[in-house]
Amino acid sequence: MLLRSCCVYGAGILCVLLLIAGIAMALAQVFQKLINNRIKEQVVLENGTEAFSVWRNPPPPVYMQFYFFNLTNPAEVLEGDKPFVQQIGPYTYREYRPKEEVKFMDNGTRVAAVNPKTYVFEPNMSRGSEDDIVRTVDIPVVTAMEKFKDTLLVSRIISDVMKAKGIGLFRTFRVGDLLWGYEDPLLKELKQFVSDDHFGLFYKKNGTDDGDYIFFTGKQNYQDFARIDEWNGQSALNWWSTEECNMINGTDGASFHPIITKTEKLYIFSSDLCRSTYAQYESDVSVRGVPGFRFVPPSEVFANLTINPDNAGFCVPAGNCLGSGLLNASVCKEGAPIIMSSPHFYQADNKFVQDVLGMNPNKEEHETVIDVNPSVVIDEESAEKLYAVVTEANVIVNIPFIVISVGILLGVIFIVFMCRQQTPASSEQQPLLSS
Repeated sequence: MLLRSCCVYGAGILCVLLLIAGIAMALAQVFQKLINNRIKEQVVLENGTEAFSVWRNPPPPVYMQFYFFNLTNPAEVLEGDKPFVQQIGPYTYREYRPKEEVKFMDNGTRVAAVNPKTYVFEPNMSRGSEDDIVRTVDIPVVTAMEKFKDTLLVSRIISDVMKAKGIGLFRTFRVGDLLWGYEDPLLKELKQFVSDDHFGLFYKKNGTDDGDYIFFTGKQNYQDFARIDEWNGQSALNWWSTEECNMINGTDGASFHPIITKTEKLYIFSSDLCRSTYAQYESDVSVRGVPGFRFVPPSEVFANLTINPDNAGFCVPAGNCLGSGLLNASVCKEGAPIIMSSPHFYQADNKFVQDVLGMNPNKEEHETVIDVNPSVVIDEESAEKLYAVVTEANVIVNIPFIVISVGILLGVIFIVFMCRQQTPASSEQQPLLSS
């Protein structure tokens, strides 16, 4: 009898505990739903809101780091050997990127703005100075030969100038000049055929913006928060050959809508990359003790047409497809023969890695990651990596007076990769990399 009573009491206590647990879980779900609804209502781009203040002037420090590849065997390359490079850097710059000329439109559902970026060198976070010397391909030379390859008169002028001034395919540059601009001797002689005799990888991009943006404010739908509606007056690009590849999707990467789930894709439009990309959930992370989700671009984003047919539109001219991991960006770089890739050809076809001595692609250093708090609109800590490659498809045709004499067919030569990192405000004084 006593045993039966104990069983009855035990079962009753268990039922009560289960009931309490069920009520607690239900209340937690209701409470979380109320919080989410409150966040959705408050996260709107409008004057006076915290979301607008943070979007207009992001508080965490942003750093842009440049790594250069110094060519160590130029003479051997001209004789047909593989290029051997050594990575130097980083050269770190604090990036200031406030939104300016902000103007609300359409009853507060859209907002126009420009996003000028200013770069200030941070010597304590750099390995080297802007006076360091790097040897690499002479981009103005390659660009001029490509641009005027079908114009006999200009081609002859280019040939004569290069012979007279001893200009070759490679030269040494001061890091600061290669980044921000210098007067180029070849372009100076071609001033009647070109618009500017200066060149730099970021020439005229310090203190300037990349165009006019119109964003959705999130007033009508929280998932539209900070999403780009137009760029430079267009709702789509015109560089690529398919409608899908020309789409402007997502935000500018500085902020995202709240209540992010693990199943969704985070879309980002990059004017540097000349296209939209996306990232998918990879893992849970903790940034300075704050839980978050890590999103990374899957390999199919830059995969070859045979792997991802949706990338057919990025083959320019149509049908001229590169291997996986490479993007021909010449169509949006004023004709300069520029190809984009991840650093060290990460996730690109292995043949590109093997063609260049000194490449060492690895996930930890060269993958783009975006860490976000699922309930917050500003990314916690992101590293956005971009690798600029200069290519000359047929040097024998375009540099006859140099190449035919030595019999070179040069495929791919690379310049620099960039790493943009955004860190929490608490780490403002902590160097990203030791000197």
